[in-house]
Amino acid sequence: MTAPGKIDEELDLKGEVCPYTFVKSKLALEEMEPGQLLRVIVDNPESADNVPRSLKNEGHAVLSVTKVSLKDWAIVVQKREA
Repeated sequence: MTAPGKIDEELDLKGEVCPYTFVKSKLALEEMEPGQLLRVIVDNPESADNVPRSLKNEGHAVLSVTKVSLKDWAIVVQKREA
């Protein structure tokens, strides 16, 4: 299991819009081991709302959604256990 706070993968989706931000996040998580952490960077409010909600609906744990600059958000999600 991954230590809390250690990001295993980062996905920069700035410039992307829904539903592509969710689809690419979901595909990245499929390549990861259960319990690993993924940080997704998005730059639009719609993705900052929809990606965490959709990943949570898939059974993953959304650990944080943080505004990191004037227009960017960082979403940290933990892949669900098998």
